[in-house]
Amino acid sequence: MKYNLLGNTGLKVSELCLGTMTFGSTGGRFAAINGVDQAGADALTKRSLDAGINFIDTANIYTEGQSEEMTGQALRNLGVNRYDIVLATKVRGKMGDGPNDAGLTRKHIMAQAEASLKRLNTDYIDLYQTHSFDPLTPWEETLRALDDLVRSGKVRYLGASNVAAWQLMKALGVSRHERLEKYVSLQAYYTIAGRDLERELVPLLLDQKVGLLVWSPLAGGFLSGKYTRENQKGEGRRSGFDFPPVDKDLAFNIIDKLRPMAEAKGSTVAALALAWLLHQPVVSTVIIGAKKMDQLEDNLTAIDVKFTSDELKELAEVSQLAPEYPGWMLDLTSGDRQPS
Repeated sequence: MKYNLLGNTGLKVSELCLGTMTFGSTGGRFAAINGVDQAGADALTKRSLDAGINFIDTANIYTEGQSEEMTGQALRNLGVNRYDIVLATKVRGKMGDGPNDAGLTRKHIMAQAEASLKRLNTDYIDLYQTHSFDPLTPWEETLRALDDLVRSGKVRYLGASNVAAWQLMKALGVSRHERLEKYVSLQAYYTIAGRDLERELVPLLLDQKVGLLVWSPLAGGFLSGKYTRENQKGEGRRSGFDFPPVDKDLAFNIIDKLRPMAEAKGSTVAALALAWLLHQPVVSTVIIGAKKMDQLEDNLTAIDVKFTSDELKELAEVSQLAPEYPGWMLDLTSGDRQPS
């Protein structure tokens, strides 16, 4: 297991991160994703830690708080030294029926930070992430509240998630101007079958030295190897919950390239899809979530997959983004100002 620096910090996180969205059991639109009981959570957590993972990601809204509770319980059941774990959770989503039970207001952030600490049974959160953008709350209010949590010792680092490049850059500017703690990471959707992040966000992350945590690296299971052109319904959760959106024609072209590569390496389509992300310089860690131990075991093998330069070129070509303005114009006009 490799350990990468998280953004422009000295904090080292494992290149694979255990995602705990599968922990707990609730209804709603994410019911197809969860369903792991406490015994299962303990087993998945133990195997991840034994493999060298030191990074665990959850959120207050996952299974209505059950995920946080079960994550904290798993660490206690396993007798894990809290300091050895980098523990991340999130705030933004709706946690009640009241008018102030969602968003990134000072009121909601402070209340949910305390609630997450209690559910996780910990004194501090290593990485506290805003789960998306709140169009009603000024950045100054959100970032001041987050800064206060860091200064109080209840939070160590701040992260964003699911925001546009302009929103993240504005937040970084506000933090710099107001001398507040800034976001050190972004958690975002990124796969070899969904490279939209590369248009605006990846250049921003590299320029501003912000780390990237990848969620749903297998495109909601589409790159798990279960889905083929002949069997597009598969047997996974996408048959009942087709999320996140995937250009299926493009994805099948990619799978057609990955499958023979995987066979030649004695590996799987899923492991190669994860390994491709690990080969991208912008990626700090890839979040893997599993309901079954065999899924986790397969995901863990991704760290041992190596690509040749020709294989990486082949995968880059089959998965490349369509040209889009202003990208194609910037490429056209920047040729005379490249470093020598």
